[in-house]
Amino acid sequence: MSDATPAYKRVLLKLSGEALMGDGEYGIEPSVIHRLAEEIKEIAEAGVQVAIVLGGGNIFRGAGLAQGGMDRVTGDHMGMLATVINALALQDAVEKQGLYARVMSAVRINQVCEDYIRRRAVRHLEKGRIVIFAAGTGNPFFTTDSAASLRAVEINADLMLKATKVDGVYSDDPVKNPAAERYSFLTYDEVLDRRLMVMDQTAVVLCRDHRMPLRVFDMGQPQGLKNIIVDGAEEIGTQIGFKD
Repeated sequence: MSDATPAYKRVLLKLSGEALMGDGEYGIEPSVIHRLAEEIKEIAEAGVQVAIVLGGGNIFRGAGLAQGGMDRVTGDHMGMLATVINALALQDAVEKQGLYARVMSAVRINQVCEDYIRRRAVRHLEKGRIVIFAAGTGNPFFTTDSAASLRAVEINADLMLKATKVDGVYSDDPVKNPAAERYSFLTYDEVLDRRLMVMDQTAVVLCRDHRMPLRVFDMGQPQGLKNIIVDGAEEIGTQIGFKD
């Protein structure tokens, strides 16, 4: 463990399912999940309590299935199960790094993971275990972004991190519009008023109403996770909060 005191004691990291695909079009890229596990180990060994919420878009996305004609509730339930698959894969990768990890599901699947119980989750974190929350909120029509905001509030995280493929929040899609402006800081209301697609509005409102600090950053940036959580770097990504 590092002698330096980390900038944050307890964090929640939100990862999309697509982040696990690497350059592929579907599924989980082993090298990507291995690198992620190494970064998690680095911040855990610095004394940070780490919770993670994973999406399932690399396997199934409920809203997309619904657009194809499937019942929305059925599609969302399939998406929840996809997040469990991702969570188990990440648990395996983390434990191969010598850490202890627990998958806690909002849907009861007792043969493969624990039920989500808030007090038990906090106890796991206090014991230094990596806690991976699966199955979203357990309810259809709610995204895993909303689940991440909810879990961050419930476990009293010091910071919620939203990992993306770009280095923060932009005024427009930076891939399609090279002139798009990157924001270093935004208030929650600015995100909502400008309809910036950081997370869905329910997730942003939940963070705002419970004063949960939020940082959007590029998961592909080397040492980015450590620089934010352990070193307290403020120039990485986009901070979302309240103006002083």
